[in-house]
Amino acid sequence: MSLRRDFDVVIAGGGLVGAACAALLTATPRTAALRVALIEPKPAQRPLKGDPIDLRVSALSHASCALLAAVGAWPRLLEREPCAYQRMIVWDSSGTATDSDALVFDAAEVSEADLGHIAENRAIAAALIERAVAGGTVLLDTPLTGLELSPELARLSLGERRLNAGLLIAADGADSPARGFAGLAVEGSAYPQEAVVAHLTPTEAHRHAARQRFLPDGPLALLPLADGRVSLVWSTAPAHAEALLALEDAAFGDAVTLASDAVIGALEASGPRARFALRRFQAQRYVATRFALVGDAAHTVHPLAGQGVNQGFLDAGRLVEELGAALGRGEDPGDARGLGRYARARRAENALVGAALDGLWHLFADPRAGVRRVRRKGLGLVNRAGPLKRFFVGHALGR
Repeated sequence: MSLRRDFDVVIAGGGLVGAACAALLTATPRTAALRVALIEPKPAQRPLKGDPIDLRVSALSHASCALLAAVGAWPRLLEREPCAYQRMIVWDSSGTATDSDALVFDAAEVSEADLGHIAENRAIAAALIERAVAGGTVLLDTPLTGLELSPELARLSLGERRLNAGLLIAADGADSPARGFAGLAVEGSAYPQEAVVAHLTPTEAHRHAARQRFLPDGPLALLPLADGRVSLVWSTAPAHAEALLALEDAAFGDAVTLASDAVIGALEASGPRARFALRRFQAQRYVATRFALVGDAAHTVHPLAGQGVNQGFLDAGRLVEELGAALGRGEDPGDARGLGRYARARRAENALVGAALDGLWHLFADPRAGVRRVRRKGLGLVNRAGPLKRFFVGHALGR
């Protein structure tokens, strides 16, 4: 049996987190000599100047922005003018965005210029893939169709092609084929909601603030964009989501204006809309023999705090750190010890974040009047409690 390896590390999935893994491996001194391949049949293309802002955007924490800067992707992303936001305003539908019980996070309170940036997913992934390829990553455009794991190798099937790797990193999304090939189970459930996404133009300036209103059927978020518009993420019942997508532009804008309490005036809709299902799950195990899960392949959370991609980037950073440490000890990067350290650290952290967000969702989904009063007062209490508020701001920054 041949132990020849075509690559030291192969990454399945070239979305945000998979591309980040590849870029980090090539940019980190300890791992830069590894032979890396990235499997992605449809790699993201850098948007051209003048292209409209893509529908799917992410709220990047400071830690995520630092990762992009470390691998050299940030200058590329700046060409698309990601929107820095200085404030985050959260309130319950039983109150208003300006009353004393609204929760306001302000970057100035923690001596920061901003809380993060709103950036296009396509632009982020394209910038990371460019940096990874420039660093020597081989881009493979044939999907993964089979996998065999052994103590010596990960044997990959890409259609008719066969490859041997020292480690396979699965970053191929929530429905990860690679995770299925590896036989790793997940535990969790779907939320009785779908997220509706769109871009709208407000009659009042967004003033670089992210806003989130908790409605009885789910949270509605308005994220600021560099062109003055806002990106909507409205989590609501599936039937309502379907109805919202069927509305004419004027009626859709009116519906979002009413649901957002006209917090930045009337909202005008134009351009595409989409909806997607929401679920929370966590893989029972993050690693197997010469195999590791990262990002949505390992865990998903409710989007109410915009933490999904940031948690995925933290996965990528910790995994590459452990692979580098293994090489520093003279070990194979696919050995179980380093993978185990990664799994223990990230699974515990992701479980904590997932449980916290799930708890928030259940709290704000409770329709009882007494619970609504308590949660409204709770937001105001956090807003007035300096140390507690700074703790939440620090976590949002990725500290």
